[in-house]
Amino acid sequence: MQQKLIFLLLGVNVMKKSAPVPIGIVGASGYGGVQLVKLLQDHPKVEVAYLGGESSAGKPFSSIYPHLEHSVDLKVESIELDKIANKSQIVFLSLPNGLAWKMAPKLLEKGCKVLDLSADYRFSNLETYQSWYGGERTDKKIAAIAVYGLPELYRDTIANAQLIGCPGCYVTASLLALSPLFKQGLIVPETAIIDAKSGTSGGGRKANINMLLAEADNSVGPYGVASHRHTPEIEQICSELAGYDVKVQFTPHIMPMVRGILATVYGTLRDPGLVREDLLTIYNAFYRHCPWVKVLPSGTYPQTKWASGTNLCYLGIEVDHRTDRVIIMSAIDNLIKGQAGQGIQCMNLMMGWEETLGLPQLSFYP
Repeated sequence: MQQKLIFLLLGVNVMKKSAPVPIGIVGASGYGGVQLVKLLQDHPKVEVAYLGGESSAGKPFSSIYPHLEHSVDLKVESIELDKIANKSQIVFLSLPNGLAWKMAPKLLEKGCKVLDLSADYRFSNLETYQSWYGGERTDKKIAAIAVYGLPELYRDTIANAQLIGCPGCYVTASLLALSPLFKQGLIVPETAIIDAKSGTSGGGRKANINMLLAEADNSVGPYGVASHRHTPEIEQICSELAGYDVKVQFTPHIMPMVRGILATVYGTLRDPGLVREDLLTIYNAFYRHCPWVKVLPSGTYPQTKWASGTNLCYLGIEVDHRTDRVIIMSAIDNLIKGQAGQGIQCMNLMMGWEETLGLPQLSFYP
């Protein structure tokens, strides 16, 4: 008390530090979960209070990720919704598709804010979700209040939401490249093509043969051709931006690297007279209030390494006058802007905090 009085006499403003907001992470042992834990350790306004998992329940988190032993002393707990709600004000669901919708309604009922990193709450039409992901849904009323978690497009609605469906890595990279084109009506809609390449961490922390080093190294291969589940999600948002139904061609590939997404998007220009500098002006204006999107200068094209370890998206722009096509190149870190960082960016907006709070801006480069 005497020290506080001295500070006041000296004109020093003594502010009481608010208690950190308790965070719960369900599915903490996967790559998305550990990335959340790591990022939230550096967030000044939160504290991780609960880590949940099924197969890893009862284990110290540091036994799964020994390199975090010095900073994380929590055990992974069984998934009990009452316990999660009692310990957490905000809950991240970092789970395989089809599990979050069974948990979110009760967590919301108990007053938690929920951020889902799976596909469960990304679709405005549950029939579309069910046709691509399967299974019956009994949470239609809850799904109707979910907000799509791409801050660059839905910042205001995210700020007032209780439930967020955060888009994943391919979709984020693709939509940030496509959104100005469809919003401004710059391309012939049926000509949109996405050629995207991902590091192997996008497949999660499970034993898949195609993710083994011997399989993935020194090789590049497509998968999910003409049938990838992210296709209808991209089309949903593009259709909303355009004001009519849009179809896109999306082909993903696995690259022999751990992290990163590079999406190269093509579209035929409605006005073939547009030049690269016109597109740069349009993109810079579209993303002028978006701190995590960096539109590169004329003639500079992004590399995944530049975004690695950050929440940034780098966009490069080119126009091919021979074919009248615009080419947009988008690079992100699939585990940060494409997953955990996206969730934290949405959390910041939900809580009324600065959008950049606790998120990395400098890459691991080289």
